[in-house]
Amino acid sequence: MLHIKIQKLPHGADLPLPIQASAGAAGLDLHAAITDAIILAPTDYQLIPTGIAIALPHNYEAQIRPRSGLALKHGVTVLNSPGTIDADYRGEIQVLLINHGKNDFTITPKMRIAQMVVMQHMAVQMELCEQLPDTDRGSAGFGSTGS
Repeated sequence: MLHIKIQKLPHGADLPLPIQASAGAAGLDLHAAITDAIILAPTDYQLIPTGIAIALPHNYEAQIRPRSGLALKHGVTVLNSPGTIDADYRGEIQVLLINHGKNDFTITPKMRIAQMVVMQHMAVQMELCEQLPDTDRGSAGFGSTGS
């Protein structure tokens, strides 16, 4: 199990810590650290604070992803999905929500607004070359492997 240090910011002091809702869940629920409701009209987007900051270990990132229920029922999703929280970032985690639905959507205080998935990644170094190695697919792009 990976242990991550988390700091509750003053405006998120009364919010629960992010948790995985079930034993098999990949994501940890993030809550809106707001005092007043925010209304997102169709096509509107807004940065929503979560009231937390985290310290990820080196070679880890946190991905901010939509909640499937908000997307299905209301058309509300994370605009830059997945958003990336880098290991060296120590500021507040905020979620950029957008309303793709047909009706206004109200974000209420403490509402679960997104999920955070922690992933390991590798450090990479690009190596310039004159030609890439051949593959069966080659440079065939979109739709080239079937429908």
